[in-house]
Amino acid sequence: MRHLTPNETHAFLQNNPEALFVDVRSEIEYFFVGHPIGVEHIAWSDGPDWEINPDFVHQLKRLAGDGLARPVALICRSGHRSLEAAHALEAAGFSHVINVVHGFEGERDEHHHRNTKNGWRIDGLPWEQS
Repeated sequence: MRHLTPNETHAFLQNNPEALFVDVRSEIEYFFVGHPIGVEHIAWSDGPDWEINPDFVHQLKRLAGDGLARPVALICRSGHRSLEAAHALEAAGFSHVINVVHGFEGERDEHHHRNTKNGWRIDGLPWEQS
């Protein structure tokens, strides 16, 4: 597994168009908080019970097509859920998995706020809201 910052991930995706970019946050986060442009969405866990999606790996395999060697970059809010999901993909045989450290909203600052220190949005990378 590789751990890349949002800027490093963006550069990697630009140079590797065959790579999958997957947002593993909940559906509400994906649509209402926003998401990187061009990202696919498969929730690692979602409400109301917040249990891990038992079909996550299967859904991602279907999206990846025929290759477990296809690069897959995962992003969540802060890099924690994507790390869990990345471990599951590696256990399933994916050989090129990337965890986006700091995620979409980044680490909390001294006031416990996100979107102030780091992350996809604060780094000024392309994103949209639905």
